[in-house]
Amino acid sequence: MKKDLHPEYTECKVTCACGSSFDTRATVSKLEVEICSSCHPFYTGKQKYIDAEGRIEKFKKKYGYKEQ
Repeated sequence: MKKDLHPEYTECKVTCACGSSFDTRATVSKLEVEICSSCHPFYTGKQKYIDAEGRIEKFKKKYGYKEQ
């Protein structure tokens, strides 16, 4: 095998936007992520609705959805 073909595999600290962090191994020493298992709706069971630019209102208006 060729020498110096693969990158160095070292300890890595992963930090989430929610403030949670954990250690793992990777080819970089530090990773910053937007969502993790501590704040992801699939793992927490809490659904978060992120309404970017009024998409929900556009959908309701387009298809005539009325609140019950």
